Amino acid sequence: MAEESPLDTFKQALTGASRAIARDAEVEVAWSADVPGASGNRFRVPLPARDLPAEQVTEARGFADSFALKLRHHNAGIHAVAAPPEPIARACYDAIEQVRYEALGANRFDGIKSNLDAATELRTTGDAIVRAQNSSEVPLQTALSLMLREKLTGEAIPDKAQAGVDLVREFIEDKVGSDFSALGENLGDQEAFQKLTLDILRDLDLTRPTDTPDETDSDDSDDDDGEQDDQSGDEQQEGDADPQSSEVAGDMAEGDGEGEADNELAADEDMQDGEPGEEGDASDAPVRPNRPNADIPDGLDYTAFTEKFDEEVEAVELCDAEELDRLRAYLDSQLTGLQGVVTRLANRLQRRLMAQQNRSWDFDQEEGVLDAARLSRVVVSPGTALSYKVERDVDFKDTVVTLLIDNSGSMRGRPISMAAISADILARTLERCGVKTEILGFTTRAWKGGQSREAWLADGKPQGPGRLNDLRHIIYKQADEPWRRARRNLGLMMREGLLKENIDGEALLWAHSRLVYRPEERRILMVISDGAPVDDSTLSVNSAGYLEAHLRGVIEWIEKASPVQLVAIGIGHDVTRYYRRAVTIMDVEQLGGTIMEQLAELFEDEKGTGRR
Repeated sequence: MAEESPLDTFKQALTGASRAIARDAEVEVAWSADVPGASGNRFRVPLPARDLPAEQVTEARGFADSFALKLRHHNAGIHAVAAPPEPIARACYDAIEQVRYEALGANRFDGIKSNLDAATELRTTGDAIVRAQNSSEVPLQTALSLMLREKLTGEAIPDKAQAGVDLVREFIEDKVGSDFSALGENLGDQEAFQKLTLDILRDLDLTRPTDTPDETDSDDSDDDDGEQDDQSGDEQQEGDADPQSSEVAGDMAEGDGEGEADNELAADEDMQDGEPGEEGDASDAPVRPNRPNADIPDGLDYTAFTEKFDEEVEAVELCDAEELDRLRAYLDSQLTGLQGVVTRLANRLQRRLMAQQNRSWDFDQEEGVLDAARLSRVVVSPGTALSYKVERDVDFKDTVVTLLIDNSGSMRGRPISMAAISADILARTLERCGVKTEILGFTTRAWKGGQSREAWLADGKPQGPGRLNDLRHIIYKQADEPWRRARRNLGLMMREGLLKENIDGEALLWAHSRLVYRPEERRILMVISDGAPVDDSTLSVNSAGYLEAHLRGVIEWIEKASPVQLVAIGIGHDVTRYYRRAVTIMDVEQLGGTIMEQLAELFEDEKGTGRR
């Protein structure tokens, strides 16, 4: 039997330690060059090099210890019961809970403390806080968790994040006061700890008390607010009213900030990302109508209060060249661990497409090219007539593929990275096969309404205004544009503050209208989304299913009356209830393979009938 390598010994030791810390003998540890993560008692930790560099070993131990401590000290049911619905509040709530269960281990075992420090350093390195130049760019959940960690364990804030934390430290300490000390006294009691956490979030104006009077009647209450209509507190009341938006917000890892209009921090990096056209600067942004009214199918009870502030914009217009290069480099770094897997999938798709494009021959023809393979028959039997063959092309339709990617806040993190990576690989693969590819994204220019909502307020808040947010439709790659020229644009999806809310129905119409004017014989539209359409401002003043009903109507119209083949991929969200041809994946790692497989099936299905 071969002697075990030091790496094998380390793997066994770490698995045993994780089981001991978690007090769960069923814990399994997987090793990956990908982003660390955990699902139940299955951990995925960074794989050290074979010579076991000390810093890599410590990082692996740190992530494994964190996952094990969560399994031991965290009750998901208790955590979910009191979780705030506001996205940024939920992100802070989750981050503070992570500090709690990690502090329980760090304060008891020095070895665990040093391991967790290494994991924190690695997590912080890729966080937006290290790039923050002003307080509005600081992710509040990161700053809160690092400050609380400092208070509960005595561990210093990582050097790379120190400047970012300093930008908001005074604000947080003024708002929170002595609450951090109270948290330290309740580390072992999750319920008491989370109650204090909610107090902190209320002090920071990120969430409101649960006993607030009926929020679903926010329209009526707004009428009594008088001159308060223009305050952002009014936006909060309307934005949080709809149960559908709350459900989706609860699933978002990060999202929008809320609070008073004069509160610089409560806006957070997603509310003000410095882009032209954000919250009052729309006059400087390129504004163009998204689609002609004639493209809207008849029979849909859907309107937009105004389309004046909507924009259809090239990716390069939202970001300067230097930042696009930096964001693309970051995307490439995410691609490193997946290059082999996704490239193999792309090559498999390419082989299947190229096989359909290969030429074939019709044999035993009376004229054409002499069939040399059948000359032996003439030699054996001279009276036999010569055989000819005729070359013919396989019927492979000229094709264009549009990839429409949900750029909403709930896609932040791993989902949007995987979507961008998959789009990049797909564009390269299809270009080699002679298939043109267009890559589009959709989001809004603001959280909870922008200038559209302000115009509605100024107009006296008429009933049934329809859509009340400013659309942002992004062109990452045009169909006729070579991949090499557009590859940099995909890095924009990594930009902090880009991802906001999603109005799927109008985005689908926009992408469809671009496709129908294409000259190609076959047109395919693939939608990648992780949730139902949600825009708090719109849903608070219309019926609860307003956006969803519009999306269903648009999908039905495209599937029944359009030459465009429509397919959807849902990430952790069942899109099969909307789309006739759709697939749902629960793990974002499956996205690349699912895209390739769905496209291959569409190409091989000449009639494009699809499956439910």
